[in-house]
Amino acid sequence: MLTDILRQLYARDLNKLKSEIEQYQNEERIWYTEKSISNSAGNLCLHLVGNLNTYFGAVYGNTGYIRNRDLEFSQKNISRDILIEKIVATMVVVDSSLSAITQAQLDAEYPLLVFQQKTSTEFFLVHLSAHFSYHLGQINYHRRLLDVAPSI
Repeated sequence: MLTDILRQLYARDLNKLKSEIEQYQNEERIWYTEKSISNSAGNLCLHLVGNLNTYFGAVYGNTGYIRNRDLEFSQKNISRDILIEKIVATMVVVDSSLSAITQAQLDAEYPLLVFQQKTSTEFFLVHLSAHFSYHLGQINYHRRLLDVAPSI
């Protein structure tokens, strides 16, 4: 079933997100932006955590999570340890939420209107995975650009 595949992908990708945040050689660089790069790795991390806690946790996990999307992009200088705590907590929420979703729920409309028109839950959950991967790639690129040793 799709949920089994998504559980594997999210376990892999959330662990990769955790690893990316851990690998920054200078913790301050997690929050670095410059020129047309307006989203830091820290803000992208908060965005991914907020996104998953909203669309998995609040909708299927009944966690009571209330999203403040603006804060995902405006908060700054949260410690690496707190970001990692948020990622680890999100891993639990996503896995338990996906474990509870039935095939009938996958086939049904996603309970929230997110796009201009309703979609199936199955479609929306695949979209969320692609969205996560997109931002995870941005974080990876951000980290590798900033952690390159200066030229001699």
